[in-house]
Formats: sequence, structure tokens, C-alpha cells
Amino acid sequence: MTTPPAPARPRAGRPNRAGAAVAASGWLALAATLLPDGSVLRWPPVLLFVCLGPGLALLHPQPRGLRPGARLESFALAAPLSLALAALTATFLFLIGGFSVPAFLLPLAAFTTVAALLPGLPLPAATRGAVEPEGAESFLSRERAPGGGR
Repeated sequence: MTTPPAPARPRAGRPNRAGAAVAASGWLALAATLLPDGSVLRWPPVLLFVCLGPGLALLHPQPRGLRPGARLESFALAAPLSLALAALTATFLFLIGGFSVPAFLLPLAAFTTVAALLPGLPLPAATRGAVEPEGAESFLSRERAPGGGR
């Protein structure tokens, strides 16, 4: 009897390619601030990084992988998580009177790099299939009375 091979895991201490790309996106956004102020090439990397970078670094990679539907869920969770971290960073910088775009992006890029080197935050609902409890009834499965009311 043969046993199935174990799933491939990234080596300890080495980030996966997605983690490396997320970490590099922060430094790319910081480098984009060196472009002239009116440059169209300046805002897309900054906007994408601030909106998704820190959250993706915190949530990925998952140790057991994600079920297919959970990939979109974790991606959707990355945006508010990233924006919350950006709001905290911006608030702190405003309170100390040191806000500037490079000063804002530097701690976010450093945080994202460190977070990308670590395993993702556990998402227990995302790693196993979502199963309805026995006897649970979805609001979609209820019979409607004639006329569409309750």
C-alpha cells in the first residue's frame, strides 16, 4: 500500500513568491514617490499597496491552503485590514506632526515586509469547508406565502 505524497510546503525561513511580491510592492510604492508630482505612474502602485499590501501580507500564506471560495473572501478581507493599518499609521503621523507620503509609506512597507516573512494569520473558517449545522435553515429555502409575504 502506498501513501500519497505530502503536499509541498514552502521551506521555513524562505518566503513564497506571493509574499515576496507583496513585500516588494511596498518598496515599489515608496520608490514611486520619487517620480515627479504630476506623474500618472506615481499613484497606481501607491494606491494598490495602501489598499491591499499589508492585509495580503498578514493573511497569506495559509498553512493548509484555502478552499476555492475562501480565496476571494481572504482577498476581500485584505482591503479593510490594509486600510485600517493605513488609517492608524496616518493618524499617528498626524498626531506627531510628521505626516508626508514617504513617512507614511515607510512604516507600512517595513511592516508588510516583516508580515510577509511570517505565516498568515489563521482563518479557521476559510481553511475548512463552510458546513451548515444540522437542521439549520437558510432564508432562501423558506416557503413564501401566496403573495410573496411571510
